[in-house]
This record gives sequence, structure tokens and C-alpha cells, in this order.
Amino acid sequence: MNADLLRRPFIKICGVTTLDDTRHVIDAGASAIGLNFATSPRAVSPATAARIATEARGQITRVAVFRDRSDEEIQAVLELVDVDAVQLHDTLSSELVRLVRARGLIVIKALVVTSDEYSTFDERAVDAVLLDGPRAGSGETYDWQALRTRSFKVPVIGAGGLREENVCAFIDQIRPWGVDTASGVERSPGRKDAQRVTNFVANARRAFERLGE
Repeated sequence: MNADLLRRPFIKICGVTTLDDTRHVIDAGASAIGLNFATSPRAVSPATAARIATEARGQITRVAVFRDRSDEEIQAVLELVDVDAVQLHDTLSSELVRLVRARGLIVIKALVVTSDEYSTFDERAVDAVLLDGPRAGSGETYDWQALRTRSFKVPVIGAGGLREENVCAFIDQIRPWGVDTASGVERSPGRKDAQRVTNFVANARRAFERLGE
């Protein structure tokens, strides 16, 4: 696992579905793209994801995002798509984590801040956690102070309703390791708005710089 791929500040644009959007995200200076294999308007097929991952190799951290997928389905995708990290939304199995780590991939666990799992999850099993609101993936904002109810010893990536207009306030208040957005930089479901992506990344970087990070 290459820890440098999670270097601060970590700014991830999730739900990238096209090569053009991938290029916009790279040009904007983001840290990572998310390739979504959950049921979503931002989902990509393994074939499309493989083309995007090949285009992006060496330029940006490539994260495969899984929700409601079996361990076998996840393994099948990872056989076809060359990524640097996985983001897992379901309950982790130790065998899946072992197999993912055997590929040299970073493991990010997504947690919903209002869930029981948020309070009980043992982060020592993963490399980072992504914290989202009650309706993960909805793009809705929530009470950010919920993220303060526990601390983590691994990097924390904040998500949930983040946009160019509020990402600075989020970083100022929560001081996360990184931030993540999908619908907050879109012009339509699954298609990114290049200017919104550029503004989001620039605003996030300025906010992290104010923190001295």
C-alpha cells in the first residue's frame, strides 16, 4: 500500500463517468477520482471504468467505490479495473480486506455518522475512513458537528453535501484530512461541471492552506 496516495490535503471527486470529466478533474488538481460501482446514476461499467483508470494512471489516485456488492463481485471488478484504492460502504469481512491488501490497495471504509457502526467501527482494519451524512450518496448536507462525536486514528475524509460554496466552512470547522464530493460539482447526474470542479478544488486547497496543511 502506497501511503503517499493519501497525502494531505486529499480532495476526491467521486462519481466520475467519462474520460472528459476525468481530464477536467485531473487538470483542476484534485487528489483522487471515485469510480462508482454502487447502484447510482454515477455508476460505471467495469469496461468504462477500466478505460478511465488507464487514462488516469499515474496522474491521480483512482478509487473504486462499492456499495451493496458481494465480496465476489468486488473481486471480479478488481480483476478488470486497475485502481489504487477501494472505498467500501458495506460491512467489512476480514477476508475481503486481506485480499484487497494483497493487491497493494488502500482501504477506505465509508461510515454513516448516525449509524451504530460509526460508533463501534474499529478503524485499525483500514487506511482511512470516509464520513457521510444519514443518506450516504444523496448529496444532502447535515449537521457537521455529528462528526465530532468520536475521533479516529486514521485519516478522516469528510463527505455529504459538499459544494464549492461550503467546502471552506466545512474544512475550517471540522479540520478533516480530506474532502469528497460528487453531486456537488455536477451539471447533471453523472456528468461533472468543469468550472464547479475547478472552484471546489481551489476553494478546498485554500482552506487547507489556512490550516497550514
